[in-house]
Amino acid sequence: MCRLFGFRSVIDSQVHSSLLNADNALGLQSIKHPDGWGVAYFIHNTPHIVKSSKSALDDNIFKKVSGIVTSKTVLAHIRKATLGQNNLLNTHPFQYGKWVFAHNGNIKNFDNVRDQILRMIKPHLRKFVLGSTDSETIFYFILSFVIDEQTLDKDISIEILARACKKAIAKLTEIVGPSSKIDQAGDKETYLTFVLTNGEAMIAHQGGKNLFYSTYKSLCPDRDTCKSFAPECEAETKTGKINHLIFSSEPLSGENIWLPMKNNQLLGVDHNMIIKFFES
Repeated sequence: MCRLFGFRSVIDSQVHSSLLNADNALGLQSIKHPDGWGVAYFIHNTPHIVKSSKSALDDNIFKKVSGIVTSKTVLAHIRKATLGQNNLLNTHPFQYGKWVFAHNGNIKNFDNVRDQILRMIKPHLRKFVLGSTDSETIFYFILSFVIDEQTLDKDISIEILARACKKAIAKLTEIVGPSSKIDQAGDKETYLTFVLTNGEAMIAHQGGKNLFYSTYKSLCPDRDTCKSFAPECEAETKTGKINHLIFSSEPLSGENIWLPMKNNQLLGVDHNMIIKFFES
């Protein structure tokens, strides 16, 4: 399967270490996940995406992009293909307008249910499904439920985004069956672990494939110089307010404290950076 990395912060931050240098960094994980990579980062609320069908470990562009990316919102992905050829159209993250999506998972017997899922995607979105992966189809499927709540070009609260995701996951489960309850159930089972963001709101779902999150560090190396430093930077928040939220398929080395997401759990933030937890 694939590997995910998502980052949301109140300040522009570099992600070089997480993508390249840390133990379990995405670049190193690409040894076992060689079928392409993608990095999305937001500048002035606009997503910029760089992708390649090469292995991240062997790709100088990945190293260059990882070294220069400084943003409040980043979503990165390395791919181990289960469905769809190894090409740019099938490489994550996928984008529509401000919305960016990456998936670590699989739809069981996807060829048998693809047309049924496609029919439930809004017609004006369906035409943008250009590749052959289940992941891209799921992205537009979820966006169709977001549209039922509000238009995609407006700011969205984490509560509304979570509600749309819950409805999408429930309907998808009706069609394809439940996602696996364990991470290593086999490549042919259904997994719905994903991260979705529009640059302000970011939400993740643990749908069978492991996903970890971090909101604070054991010791922030910038505590004496960062204007945004607060107690919740080095301890679990007491108010819900956080300064950063990181998702990763595996804990990364460094000062961040990592916690596992529960199966069928949604969690995320919006522009207020107050972390919210939901059950799908």
